[in-house]
Amino acid sequence: MAKKKLKKILKKIKKSAIGKENKKELLKMFDALKGEIKSLSETDAEHAKSIAAFSEISAYEATRKEKDPRLLKHAIGGLNSSVDDFEVSHPELVRIVNSISLMLSNIGI
Repeated sequence: MAKKKLKKILKKIKKSAIGKENKKELLKMFDALKGEIKSLSETDAEHAKSIAAFSEISAYEATRKEKDPRLLKHAIGGLNSSVDDFEVSHPELVRIVNSISLMLSNIGI
């Protein structure tokens, strides 16, 4: 399930109208996120699905044509909250999500 959502996110980013450099960087970050979620899903499938879902929603809100800053803020907040408990056990996952959140926030507003 998480893998399917991440493929959907990558496809959405590739088709989006965001700048070439932003697109390249986001694709790189989501590719790294894919590996981290795969690792997490081996020990905590429910959290992996949650992170993938919030990632999908955040990417959608940041790349849609008519952006709603309020919805983007909520989506990114959910994404950040989904990794709150993993600071010690999966620090790279948290770092990647924080980087994605910052970039989506900058793109979306």
